[in-house]
Amino acid sequence: MLTLPYKAVLFDLDDTLHDDTASYRRASACVARDIALECGVDAEAIRHAYTIEADSFWQNLHVGNLKKGPVGLRQRFWGAALRAAGIYDPALAERAANAFNHYRKEALELFPGVLELLVSLRARAIALGLVTNGFAETHREKIALLQIEQVFDEIIIADEVGMVKPDPRIFAHVCERLGVQAVTTVMVGDRYDRDILGAQAAGLQTVWLNMRNESVPAGAAPPDEIVEDIAGLAAIFRVQHFLEGHRPA
Repeated sequence: MLTLPYKAVLFDLDDTLHDDTASYRRASACVARDIALECGVDAEAIRHAYTIEADSFWQNLHVGNLKKGPVGLRQRFWGAALRAAGIYDPALAERAANAFNHYRKEALELFPGVLELLVSLRARAIALGLVTNGFAETHREKIALLQIEQVFDEIIIADEVGMVKPDPRIFAHVCERLGVQAVTTVMVGDRYDRDILGAQAAGLQTVWLNMRNESVPAGAAPPDEIVEDIAGLAAIFRVQHFLEGHRPA
């Protein structure tokens, strides 16, 4: 269980506060459909090729990648997907990248209960931080569209600070910005390898939002809490609040 009292809670963004996977899949399917209609190719093959390119980049993200802007990256991913279908058209790849951004914005939506959870934590004077491995060029807009910017005391985006989770320094950095100690800070995220391991190494408490029903790697330290959804996450913080109010004087 989490150790009381905690003074701050940090959240990952994608697939923690909103269903980024769903919006990403919908957007890539819509773009692949458009390309298929225009060029007479297999939409699923285009979508699959794009997914391979994009997933490889994000799964292997490191500091060196931060210098590459997201728009150029998406154009590169779609260019690779087109070449897999025998299409060599940079202009079409650029249009596909722009269309992907449009379709993805249409699908942005917080998980049910997220806003209520954040507001309830703020009402208890808990400092809130957002820590994401995204690019400011796209993620600042995403945060604004999700209407959560004003809820957080600090928003840390990888390319703005030159650090990538699971680097423990990015967690230490946000704790410093919030004016709290690591031991009194909780990190909530969906990725064990990036959110949980990195936060543990920095001395934070951890809650793994394990919506994909994954397992803790063999021999790895478990998080302080594991939940399957936002309702479970909210329940943990309600219980902790109750316990804090009933500690012996």
